[in-house]
Amino acid sequence: MLKREDQSGKAILVTGCAGFIGSNFVPYFVERYPDYKVINLDLLTYAGDLKNLEEVEGNEHYKTIHGDICNRELVEYIFTEYDIRGVIHFAAESHVDNSIKNPGVFIETNVNGTFTLIDAAYKHWMEKPFTFKQGYEGCRFHHISTDEVYGTLGAEGLFTEETPYAPNSPYSASKAGSDMVVRSYQHTYGMNTVITNCSNNYGPKQHDEKLIPTIIRKAINGENIPIYGDGKNIRDWLYVLDHCKGIDLVYHTGKEANVYNIGGRNERNNNYIVQKICEILDALKPRSKGSYTEQITYVEDRAGHDRRYAIDATKIEEELGWKADENFESGILKTIEWYLNKYSD
Repeated sequence: MLKREDQSGKAILVTGCAGFIGSNFVPYFVERYPDYKVINLDLLTYAGDLKNLEEVEGNEHYKTIHGDICNRELVEYIFTEYDIRGVIHFAAESHVDNSIKNPGVFIETNVNGTFTLIDAAYKHWMEKPFTFKQGYEGCRFHHISTDEVYGTLGAEGLFTEETPYAPNSPYSASKAGSDMVVRSYQHTYGMNTVITNCSNNYGPKQHDEKLIPTIIRKAINGENIPIYGDGKNIRDWLYVLDHCKGIDLVYHTGKEANVYNIGGRNERNNNYIVQKICEILDALKPRSKGSYTEQITYVEDRAGHDRRYAIDATKIEEELGWKADENFESGILKTIEWYLNKYSD
């Protein structure tokens, strides 16, 4: 494993912290590295909620700035004002259904926003291509991406870091575009970059629109639980805190110019997901009569719905020593308990 670069007292720009993964990452990161100053730049769209960050509210090592990653003037101000020495870039539009309805927003935020951030970082950290300013040699740009850039898999095989990109939705295309922007700044300008591509995250603080919160919410509200198509679409499920630990490892010890796939090795199809959640809810919060499974309803499939994703996490496991602590069955129990508390408030 590589040695962690000493960044004591340095300011790290972490974008999109009020969203699902960012709001799980920041409390973990601030507690683990109390010598850092974490600056959160977040537009606070519908998918971001500062209530998700109550654990770090008032922490002297954390600050929220409400703004857009596409706002060049603001981004440059943040780099200068706080002398940013590292970037961990979560901020993105991420809901596939929304990308089908309004793709332009996804291109603007995910591609142009990433370009604005990395170009500002380049100008703040480097004198010219392949030459860092004195004292900025350890600065790193970590871009958070998704396994959806690889397209879809057949019944066999796994996505590796060498899998060709084949995005199938406006969302995944915009993330693929942002990955290419980051790659180009590594190879053209010699910036220190890493990219992580993760599988489907789940856990506390996920937006209500996503599959698992929707199943839980609809179930306990007595509504139909909608499942796309035949329910046989397969995803590799990754508990969000396991993902956060992987990001930490890659940011600090990953090899420059490398991509690391972070996956939970927990392939499950949507039928299994909904059945398992209903089974747990039947035990934790029983209906007055019958099972929650009676509410499952199959609806018209999503346009261009990828059939299967699954990640090979061998590289991060063997090179950096990362391993998922949760399997799906342990993680989903924690997740359901969290949402039951949320929805009972």
